[in-house]
Amino acid sequence: MNSEWSLDIFYTSYQDPKFTEDFKRYDESIVKIKEYVSKLSNIDKEEALVTILGLLEEHIIIESNLGSYIALRQSTNTSDTETVSNMSVLEKKSTELSKEMAMIDKYIASVENLDELIEKNEKLKGYSFLLKTTKENAKYFLSDDVEEVIAKMNLSAGSAWGNLQEYLTSTLEVDYNGEKTTLSGIRNLAYDNDANVRKEAYYAELAGYDKIKDSVAFAINNIKKQVNTISDLRGYESPLHMTLRQARMSKETLDAMIIAMKEYFPKFQEYLKRKAELLGHKNGLPWYDLFALLGENNRKFTTEEAKDYLINHFKGFADDLAEMVEEAFDNSWIDFFPHKGKVGGAFCANLPHLKQSRVLSNFEGSLSDVVTLAHELGHAYHGLNIQDHLPLNYEYSMPVAETASTFNETVIMTAAIEEAKGKDKMVLIESQLQDVTQIICDIYSRYLFESDTSIYVVM
Repeated sequence: MNSEWSLDIFYTSYQDPKFTEDFKRYDESIVKIKEYVSKLSNIDKEEALVTILGLLEEHIIIESNLGSYIALRQSTNTSDTETVSNMSVLEKKSTELSKEMAMIDKYIASVENLDELIEKNEKLKGYSFLLKTTKENAKYFLSDDVEEVIAKMNLSAGSAWGNLQEYLTSTLEVDYNGEKTTLSGIRNLAYDNDANVRKEAYYAELAGYDKIKDSVAFAINNIKKQVNTISDLRGYESPLHMTLRQARMSKETLDAMIIAMKEYFPKFQEYLKRKAELLGHKNGLPWYDLFALLGENNRKFTTEEAKDYLINHFKGFADDLAEMVEEAFDNSWIDFFPHKGKVGGAFCANLPHLKQSRVLSNFEGSLSDVVTLAHELGHAYHGLNIQDHLPLNYEYSMPVAETASTFNETVIMTAAIEEAKGKDKMVLIESQLQDVTQIICDIYSRYLFESDTSIYVVM
């Protein structure tokens, strides 16, 4: 089993002739779309819609191959200059159709008999949701020229600030016990059994942030300013309203979830106060002990053991899930271990047109790391279930995205609790409660930050 993922399914390197050829094909697809859009007014609407969809399908597949390859390489080495250069070139090219994409959206919205055309054409029927949603969102479209400016300006605005934040946090060196470690490495010590290790690692992490705090705060503030500005330009009631539209979620649903969280805050507060008492703290729970285990859990997993554990427990739910997990481990879908230059946390990149996914983790062998793998492989399972969809239907909203992953996570954690005995069972139950508490605190604080347009980060 390889510890790093393989990206050879795309290209073997930037020198691969196929990589150069795809960039050429990408340029050609841009020209074809530009030329066709310029003639739309003289073409039968049904024919135009079918042709547009075909051109966009071809374009998005090439863009996905190039973009995924470059982005995945960047996530494991954010300081690689060749990757940064290729990403810059691709991002610039990707904005060349901004005006045409706006024109296409407006053209779709202008088709008065859209429902009739969808019903009689199989190609259009396959994109019924996409076409109807585009028509519904027409009121938030700006002029073609403004749409083009927003897309091009994003390269030196929100996108650039996001890249800066990612670079700073992935290359940050943290001083700990006379040695240098990564931000991911120091954060993993928050789960250590030794109280002194947790505390010292926490303060080492904070000291590390001092080196980059102003730059990161500046980046986040400017990303938020851009979101606020675009939301206002498009005529949304607020950035939150814009986000809800993009997530296809009603305000009533969100409000119900927030109310439920608030109603249970006292329960979480009781838990945190009790945990503080059990750990010997008198004035509440210090942040560095938020992830402390109430007991010892010394079990460590190798990647092979993590694979077997996941497969054994997923078999009882769905054979295709278990088979996909086995393929992910055996065929180098996963980049496991933390190192300098690699982004923190974990994510899954679906590649449905290639019938695969890629998973990034910062695995160090804890049960928590195994649960994280289960979560990300849940996203991969989602990818498995959309791989036969039409290319322009691959995208899905964030609430939908977290369904399979959260389910997977719950399956593995529930199994671990059921298998444990005595104090070990209580340690795992508390660990699960700890994770839920952290998520509630995290998500609610993000909600407050994102829904108040006057709040900016100060570090």
